[in-house]
Amino acid sequence: MNYIINFFKHFHTINKHRWYVFLYCVKAGIPFRGLIHDLSKYSPVEFFEGVKYYNGHESPINFAKIEKGNSYAWLHHKGRNKHHFEYWEDINETERYGAFIPYKYIVECICDRLAAGKVYLGKNFNNKEPLEYWNNNEKKGLIKIHPGIIEFIETVLTKISVDGIDASLNSKYLKKLYYEIRKKISIEEKNEYKI
Repeated sequence: MNYIINFFKHFHTINKHRWYVFLYCVKAGIPFRGLIHDLSKYSPVEFFEGVKYYNGHESPINFAKIEKGNSYAWLHHKGRNKHHFEYWEDINETERYGAFIPYKYIVECICDRLAAGKVYLGKNFNNKEPLEYWNNNEKKGLIKIHPGIIEFIETVLTKISVDGIDASLNSKYLKKLYYEIRKKISIEEKNEYKI
């Protein structure tokens, strides 16, 4: 009986999350990314692990990792959704590194973070929470993220914590900030190779 209840609750959580992502993506000027966001969550490998480990307060992926040591849903998900940092992580002979994530995917990433907070925290969600979550969880260095992307994320999340979501998820502001950082990174990289 629990499995059937979890089936519908998990399905509802996915839909609610995708709805918030869509709304935020529309505000940010990338509605198509919001429309197709997380469609892989309906695939059997992701959906049924989500049902099994559903609790309503946190991603089922975390509970799968605690119980089994890994999550097949996450392995499937991160390889198919370009709005995750892990998708852009690469390795060479000596180190792991993060690529500079294209604009539409990093903005979708921010919308995803906002929506996750809204869904899992409900009425306890506030504009400071995404920055706190970033500082306490994602910034720890386990995932290699390009320094320019870190700067972009921190600047946007700081603006959200001060000015709110509506003022911050502004296409003009986001594009200007993103391309300024990309240009600065490009100049720095060129200077590294000067003889």
